[in-house]
Amino acid sequence: MISNKQSTQDVYTPPKHIISAATIVLNEQREILLIKGPRRGWEMPGGQVEEGESLKEAAIRETREESGIDIEVLKFCGVFQNVSSSICNTLFLAKPVGGKLTTSPESLEVGFFPIEEALEMVTWKNFRQRIECCLNEETQPFYIDF
Repeated sequence: MISNKQSTQDVYTPPKHIISAATIVLNEQREILLIKGPRRGWEMPGGQVEEGESLKEAAIRETREESGIDIEVLKFCGVFQNVSSSICNTLFLAKPVGGKLTTSPESLEVGFFPIEEALEMVTWKNFRQRIECCLNEETQPFYIDF
C-alpha cells in the first residue's frame, strides 16, 4: 500500500538562526558612535534583522532607533558567528548623515567618542574586537567564529 501522508518525523524543520546587523559609525572627527544599553553597557548600535529586511536596511534602522542618528552605510566589514547560539552578527562601517543624538528604551546614553576612549568603554565579550576589526581595513572582509 502506498500513502502520500507524511509522518511527523518526515516534516522538515528549518534551523533557527538569529541574524543581526551592527554599525561602526565614524563622524568627520573620527569619533565612534556608541550607545549604552541596559544589559551590556557601551556598544555599537545594532540589532536583529527583521523578516523581509536586508542586512543594510537593518543596520540603518537599528542605528536610527537606538541613537537618533541617520547613517549612510559605506561598506560591509565582516561577520562574527556565535556557533553554539546560532547567531550571525554582521558589521558595517557607516557615517552619520542626519538626525540628532537621542536615547531610546534600548539606549540609556548615546554619544560620539574618540576611538581610543570608545575602545576602553566597550567591555562586553568580544564587542571591542568587533570594532577593531571594522577599523582595520587589512583584515576585511573578516569571518570570525566563536
